Amino acid sequence: MSIQIPPAVKGLITAVLMIATFLVVFNTNKESGGLQYIVYGFYGLGITWTLLSYRRSASFTGKFADLFSQGFRCFIVVTLSIALFYWIFNSMHPEFAEESAASFKERLMQSKDKMPPDIESEVATFKKQYTLKLVSGAIFGYLIIGVGVTGAGAALLSRRK
Repeated sequence: MSIQIPPAVKGLITAVLMIATFLVVFNTNKESGGLQYIVYGFYGLGITWTLLSYRRSASFTGKFADLFSQGFRCFIVVTLSIALFYWIFNSMHPEFAEESAASFKERLMQSKDKMPPDIESEVATFKKQYTLKLVSGAIFGYLIIGVGVTGAGAALLSRRK
């Protein structure tokens, strides 16, 4: 008798692996090169695990929509978990917003097309919205990747007999 793990739980397991990998990479080497892409590898593997295990289950219908639905349940949990993690992590590290704001200010000053009060205002807005923009970008990015991997995987698996 095999235990069926629901797609949402697989998504949670995948998110935990991704977050753990992110933290290891962050704490060992901030200039990690390609190591941060391991996180995306775990994401793809988690979705693939969900699709393959559903394909092997007795409830598999062979329909693309059913496969995609299983993958969706996985990747939506991953996306929400990662978004929450990014928000908490960046709230705990306000220095990231400060560093980014300093870099943004430098770029604005080099462009020489804005007045100093305008630059200060834009930098203040940038700092205030830093975490929100980062989290919303992560949500969008992970949703796009999740849809792509799930769609491709579901298309491949629903065609094969």
